[in-house]
Amino acid sequence: MRFDDEIRINILDALLKKRSVIPNVNQLQSYTGYHKATIKSSLDFLAKEGLLEGFGPKVSFRKFGFKLEPIAMLQADISERHAFDSFLKAAAADPSLIRLSAIIGSGNWNLMAQFVHRDVESYHLSDEENYQKKVPGFFKLIKDKQIFYTTEPYYKNASRTKSLVDLIKKEKGYK
Repeated sequence: MRFDDEIRINILDALLKKRSVIPNVNQLQSYTGYHKATIKSSLDFLAKEGLLEGFGPKVSFRKFGFKLEPIAMLQADISERHAFDSFLKAAAADPSLIRLSAIIGSGNWNLMAQFVHRDVESYHLSDEENYQKKVPGFFKLIKDKQIFYTTEPYYKNASRTKSLVDLIKKEKGYK
């Protein structure tokens, strides 16, 4: 059994269907046509391999009034170890921060932060309160920052998991 074989990929694809919040074996069977034992053993295998990290609903941030998704490109001097560690602690405690990752590419940016906020003002207030005022040495750590605000219309807004499933299907020739 492989996590990227056709059966496991089809089961992952079925998990992405509407109303497949939890792994309902009967529902997955109706989507895939596979035997319940195949589905159950596949789910166990995918979880054991660390491929499945959990199940949950897909929620519209916009319906809750969070209509702004700022992306901040940061040039951080991570040799400022104390400030960087404080920054990482502040980031871990910030519920509006969706993703903070290292990046490699052209330019001087080495961190990317993605947030969700109600509006531009709430983003800037949060940045000031959660980082500028709380992280000792913040302005020595962050040498430069550029902020982008994603907004509608979205020309494509795909699920990362669905994109991965589709890529593997195409790569392997699965249907």
